[in-house]
Amino acid sequence: MSGPILEMRGVSKSFFGIKALHKVDLTVYAGEIHALMGENGAGKSTLMKILSGAYRPDPGGEIRIEGHPVRIEGPLGGRAAGISIIYQELSLAPNLTVAENIYLGREVSQSGLLARGAMRERVGPILERLGADFTPQTLVAELSMGQRQLVEIARALHARSKILIMDEPTTSLSAAESERLFALIRQLRAEGLAIIYISHRMDEVYALGDRVTVLRDGRLVGSLDKPEIRADTIVRLMVGREVSSFYKKEHDPNATSGRPVLTATDMADGQRVKGCSLTIHAGEVVGLAGLIGAGRTELAHLIIGAAPKISGHVELDRQPIDIRTPGEALDAGIAYLTEDRKALGLFLDMSCLDNINLAVIGRDAKLGGFLDRDKARDRAERAFAALGIRAPNVGVPVGGLSGGNQQKVLLSRLLATTPKVLILDEPTRGVDVGAKSEIYAIIDNLAKSGTAILVISSDLPEIIGICDRVLVMRSGHIAGEIRRNATSHFSQEEIMALATGTEHVDA
Repeated sequence: MSGPILEMRGVSKSFFGIKALHKVDLTVYAGEIHALMGENGAGKSTLMKILSGAYRPDPGGEIRIEGHPVRIEGPLGGRAAGISIIYQELSLAPNLTVAENIYLGREVSQSGLLARGAMRERVGPILERLGADFTPQTLVAELSMGQRQLVEIARALHARSKILIMDEPTTSLSAAESERLFALIRQLRAEGLAIIYISHRMDEVYALGDRVTVLRDGRLVGSLDKPEIRADTIVRLMVGREVSSFYKKEHDPNATSGRPVLTATDMADGQRVKGCSLTIHAGEVVGLAGLIGAGRTELAHLIIGAAPKISGHVELDRQPIDIRTPGEALDAGIAYLTEDRKALGLFLDMSCLDNINLAVIGRDAKLGGFLDRDKARDRAERAFAALGIRAPNVGVPVGGLSGGNQQKVLLSRLLATTPKVLILDEPTRGVDVGAKSEIYAIIDNLAKSGTAILVISSDLPEIIGICDRVLVMRSGHIAGEIRRNATSHFSQEEIMALATGTEHVDA
């Protein structure tokens, strides 16, 4: 192997006297996919922002590109050094064409006017190389998230980048779009591009990573070559302790009364959900799996009254119940954790205290309608202790917390209502490994207490690790059920067979 294309040596960064990075080293070679892992706040993004020029490092470290020391001054300096970064929130202008986005900041002009024809002509071969199914003149607003990722990659290739940084690139992609992206990443690696891949998803790291570097608390804690990439090793490096059981499942659904708590029968919306029925028992964790578009979230929305149904009825504790809004569902004892905590769940500018108490604010009203702040603060502080929420205090804005802590704040709000049924839609999306393990422990403890839990997840290892039964949806129907028993465990193959309809699986 030839010399490294990138060497970062002793790189440090402080913010207001607090060390975010402490003498971190990173070595990357051309033609490799180098996974960068660590919990939220470990320093991954800070290190990459230094490399791309968004942040200036503290004095004392060194960055070398192809063996030569470089001083990267601003994002334009990063681009001039051959470095491109694709952030989780894509930085495209929707109202511009694909070609205009690729040339943004480097436009071609003739006689003082934009040479749009020339830009389209030069962009065409790059899109063809990437296998794009759209044209240079297509508006970005008309593209799917997967297609927009291609535009970002095309922009990096057009800038003749040597190093491509990808930050959680599959967060908003479907399974099919993710697979196409993986194939493209492998193609770019074969062409000699160095790719730094940031992800919380272990399966992606296994599938793509040639090497893994792990940060913890702003420090380098280890680098692993391909044969050493194992879940237990990575998790131990990330969280700083042995993790004997990542997916905690100590509850025993057979130890509870087994009484049905939630029964939904013949639920349909005339579009995405077509006559689905399910039952969840006390102390049971039921998984709802299936491909994106199968109707999982839509079924949950019918149950909680967030969408109109054309048929179906719901029973709670064997009593019929008419639920027309999510508020009525919550009042009845059915709590729903949305898959999009930032847009639909949390009020990011509000404090953790106010977010946690939002669903029970009426219970804390004093005579005259004034809020009992002492009671609300006590509830929030108890939630912090019970769920291990890490923040300076309950009064800080929830928007400043890590993804895992934001998710636990939202979960705390639902638990404050003491629900009988908890529906969790993608409960660990965008959450780091350490926080995932903590959320699994919370789910397990809730099941021990008798709560009936439905987990909707696209993460099959998650479904397999924490659930007692799995219902698999396909094209709006429940295609089958897989049960766990003393001699039989779930497998991804069984679930995918039902999800795709490729073979018959005995439930």
